Amino acid sequence: MSWQKKILRVNLSEGSSSIEPLNMEWAKAYLGERGLASKYLMESMDPKADAMSPENVLIFATGPLTGTMASTSGRYAVVTKGPLTNAIACSNSGGKFGAELKFAGYDLLILEGRAPDPVYLHIVNDHVEILPARELWGCTVWQTEEWIKARHQNPLLKIASIGVAGERGVRFACVVNDLHRAAGRSGVGAVMGAKNLKAVAVHGSVGVTVKDPKRFMKAVAETKDLLESSRGRKGLTKYGTNAMMDTMQEFGGLPTRNFHEVQFEGADRVNARAMMTSKPNGHVNLLTNKACFGCTIACGRIAHIDERHFTIVNRKEYWHASGGLEYETAFAFGPLVGVDDIDALTFAGFLMNEHGMDPISFGGTLAAAMELYEMGVIGKDDTDGIALEFGNAEALTVMAEKTGKYEGFGQILGLGSRLMCEKYGHPEISMSVKGQEFAGYDSRAMQGMGLGYATSNRGACHLKHDVFAEDMEDQSGRGKAVPCKESQDRVAMIDSTGLCLFTTAAWGVEEFRKQIDAACEGDWTEERLIACGERTWNLERQFNLAAGLTAADDTLPKRLLEVPAPSGVAKGKVCQLDIMLPEYYEARGWTKDGVPSEQTRKRLGL
Repeated sequence: MSWQKKILRVNLSEGSSSIEPLNMEWAKAYLGERGLASKYLMESMDPKADAMSPENVLIFATGPLTGTMASTSGRYAVVTKGPLTNAIACSNSGGKFGAELKFAGYDLLILEGRAPDPVYLHIVNDHVEILPARELWGCTVWQTEEWIKARHQNPLLKIASIGVAGERGVRFACVVNDLHRAAGRSGVGAVMGAKNLKAVAVHGSVGVTVKDPKRFMKAVAETKDLLESSRGRKGLTKYGTNAMMDTMQEFGGLPTRNFHEVQFEGADRVNARAMMTSKPNGHVNLLTNKACFGCTIACGRIAHIDERHFTIVNRKEYWHASGGLEYETAFAFGPLVGVDDIDALTFAGFLMNEHGMDPISFGGTLAAAMELYEMGVIGKDDTDGIALEFGNAEALTVMAEKTGKYEGFGQILGLGSRLMCEKYGHPEISMSVKGQEFAGYDSRAMQGMGLGYATSNRGACHLKHDVFAEDMEDQSGRGKAVPCKESQDRVAMIDSTGLCLFTTAAWGVEEFRKQIDAACEGDWTEERLIACGERTWNLERQFNLAAGLTAADDTLPKRLLEVPAPSGVAKGKVCQLDIMLPEYYEARGWTKDGVPSEQTRKRLGL
C-alpha cells in the first residue's frame, strides 16, 4: 500500500513504453523517491557512461507518501548522472507534478535512450504517448506549458519541461514544473535535453491508497498540529527562506563577492523584509506566499517587479507576478555577485524559471566570471561588451538572459564555474565541489556545512545534511563528523518519503515513522527508516566511485581551506576539513580512501 507498485519505462530511442511491476524488495530496502531511484539507476546503467549520452538514464521518482494527505506530500525527485559533476544527481522538487505522476499510477518514470527528434511525453493514467515536439523546440518553459495544455485542451495537466538551456546543454539546466518549481541542481535539465525530451505532461485519476487509513489520518492530524504550532513553520510561512539572509549576515557566513567576504553591506536591501517593505512609490516586491501540493507551510513567494524603477530590462512581459526570491536565489544574485537591487534579483529569478536554470550554479559561475574580469583574465571583448564587475546589476540580468538563450558569453557561463575557470587557466576561482557551486553558507563560519559540502554525493549541497544547530553553537571542526553523517542518513530517508525537508522545523524521525508505518506495508521502526537513508547514501557513494570519483574529490576550494574569514564569528579561521574528513570516513565505516568497507556493505545489504 501507498506504493503504486508500478513503474513506467520509456525507451526514447525505440519510441516505446511499457508498464512494469515495482521491485518491492528494493522498495522496502530504499523506501522510494531518492533511494529507490538511485537503486534503479545503479542497476540500469554503467556509471562510467557520459552524462549526455543515450546510455545515461533519467528517472522521475515519487515517494510512498507523495500524493497522500500528509503535509508537504507534493515532492518528487529527478535522478540521473549529472553533467555538471559527472556524479549521481538527485534533484528534488515540489509543486504539483509529483503528486499527479503518483495519481496516474506510477512510483517511477524511467527514461532511456535518445529520441531521434524532439518529443514530449503525454501520460493520462495508463495511456502513454510519445508525441512530436519540434514545434516546441526553442520555446521557454512558460511557453511550453501553455502550448501543451492548449494542444490537449486539458488545463489539469501537470507539466515538467526544459527551456533552451536544457536543449543546448547548459551544465546547470534544470527541470521546471508548475512554472516556477524546479528540480534545480546538477544539470538534470541538460540530460533531458540530450534525450531530445522537451516535456513530460501528466494527468492522473488512479488515486493513492494507504495500509491503515484510520491510523494514517490520526498520524497525519498529529503531525500537522505539531507543524502548525512550531516557530520554524511560522517563520517560513511569514518570511520564506530568505529570512536566512539576516542570520548569515549577522553570523558572518554570507558568501559575498565570490567568497572573498562573508558579510554584505547591501543585505538589508535584498532580504526578506526588503521584499515586504513598501517603496516610496508604493510598490511592494512580495505579493503573497504560495504552497506546493498538500503543504501546510507555504514558504513559496509570489513577487513582481517595480516597472517604474527597473529600467535595465523594461519589458511588459515581465511585469506579471511569478516565483519570487528564495534565499538561495537572493544570495546567489545578491551578495555573491555584489548586487543590491531587489528588482534586478527578481527579474533574474524570473529568467531562471522561464529558461530552466539553477540560480545557485548560475550565480556562482557569474561570480567566478566577475573575479576573472577584475583580474584582467577576460575583458569586454570576451563578455559581449558588458562590464562584469561585482555590483553591476546590468551584468547580472543581461548574462542571465544570454545564458538562458545560449547566446554570446552565456555559452561560456553555461559550462558552469569549474569548466569555465579551467578554460581560462584559473581553476582555483571556482567555488565548487565536484563541479557544483556552493549554496549560501560559508564553511569557515560553518565547519559542519563545509564537511557536508565536501562529502555530498551530488557535489556542494546544503540540503543533503543538517548540522546547522551545531555550526551556530561551535565554529571549530571538532565533533562535526558524526552529526554530519547522521544527518546525511536522516535527510536521505526524508528525501525518499515524498515529503519536504522543511517539515523538520517541527518533526523528528518519529513523525515520519508513524506516517510511513500507517501508510506502507510491513513494520517500520526508526532504526529501519534510518537504515534506508544510510543504505541510500552508501549506494550513491558506490555509484560515484564506479563513475571514477575518488576521495580526492571530497575537498573544498583553497580559498576556504587557506584564506581566513575576514569578519564575523569565524574571523581569522579557515575550514578545518583536514580534521573532520578522517573522522567522517571512520564514522561511515569507510576505508581511509573513502571506500565503503566490506563490513559496511554487508551490513547494509549492498
